[in-house]
Amino acid sequence: MLLVVVALFVLGPERLPAAAQWVGRSVRQVKSFATGAQERLNAELGPELAELRKPLADLPLAELRRLRNPRAAVVEFLFADHIPATPPGDAASSPSAPPAPPSSAGSRAGVGLAPGERPPTDPDAT
Repeated sequence: MLLVVVALFVLGPERLPAAAQWVGRSVRQVKSFATGAQERLNAELGPELAELRKPLADLPLAELRRLRNPRAAVVEFLFADHIPATPPGDAASSPSAPPAPPSSAGSRAGVGLAPGERPPTDPDAT
């Protein structure tokens, strides 16, 4: 609606119908080019095109949205509650059970450090 009002002021009432016709013809021409390109791809690639589309069709919509926004994917990965112990798609992985935290004899799960206490370090990992 705002574009129509701006176009009315810029073009004037005399040239607005001609501009609308030109825009309509241009949109129809672009649609016909896109349809022709899609038909050409279907004709030339045939079953190969269907094989290329299948993995994308199997992805859930949320996964596709996350792939469109890499920043959101990185933030989700960094701040996720748990990271699977096995790679995705591994037969041994269980999506419903989070991995168990590493056990150590002196660990205090869920308790912060006392004032002045130094955090435990692993010299092999750092």
